[in-house]
Amino acid sequence: MRIRASAAVVTGALAVSALAVPAAQAGGYGDTKITKVVVDGDNKVDLSTSGAKTIKVSVTATDNSGIQRADSFSLFGPGYGWETTGTPTCAKVNATTSTCTASVKIDPRTDYLANAEAGTWYVSAWVDAKDGDFTYQEKAGSFWFQRSTRLTANATPEPVKKGRTITVTGALTRANWESLKFGGYASQSVKLQYRKKNSTTYSTLKTVKTDSKGNVKTTTRATADGYYRFSFAGNSSAAAAGSAGDYVDVR
Repeated sequence: MRIRASAAVVTGALAVSALAVPAAQAGGYGDTKITKVVVDGDNKVDLSTSGAKTIKVSVTATDNSGIQRADSFSLFGPGYGWETTGTPTCAKVNATTSTCTASVKIDPRTDYLANAEAGTWYVSAWVDAKDGDFTYQEKAGSFWFQRSTRLTANATPEPVKKGRTITVTGALTRANWESLKFGGYASQSVKLQYRKKNSTTYSTLKTVKTDSKGNVKTTTRATADGYYRFSFAGNSSAAAAGSAGDYVDVR
């Protein structure tokens, strides 16, 4: 895992890399094609403020002669974000198709991540076929590189009379890769959800926004015993989160 250089150095590296691939070869040669790219299983990478995370990248390619090998995959995104995997291992799917897999380890405590690096990232891949054909795609696939989020919920009063008002409060916080702490995530839409006692399904009651400090507060009417929670859908730079359900006894 490399340590990030300054923005100027990274920019230079990108320029050199681009020059190293002749324009005529940028798309490849022959019938080799990349058909699928999967990052971390669902194309979402959620990174907190502590602990290393290993990201797996799988690139599926096809050629009439079969796939020989793949170069290390490059991952790049906003804020001069740049990572490189180890050497891929290619597993044969059938006579013409293989899936090549490699990984890279990222640790927010040692890799000097900037918050600006969160967002949509791309996978650059070079795959060689057995007959000398190859393909190179600068943006073979994409994924979301997200800052982890946390969400809480507290419903009061407990117990409450049927028909009375319940107040639900909570807070949405987001990982800060620069300070290695969590901070309030402002102006985000979160859903207030409810499920009856003995049910397994939550239904959405309303959507509200967090304030300037990431706090959220709303009210609803007590109808029956059940659980209340907040849910955040996430976006390209922040992971989805759901609070634990807070049980309210309605009498």
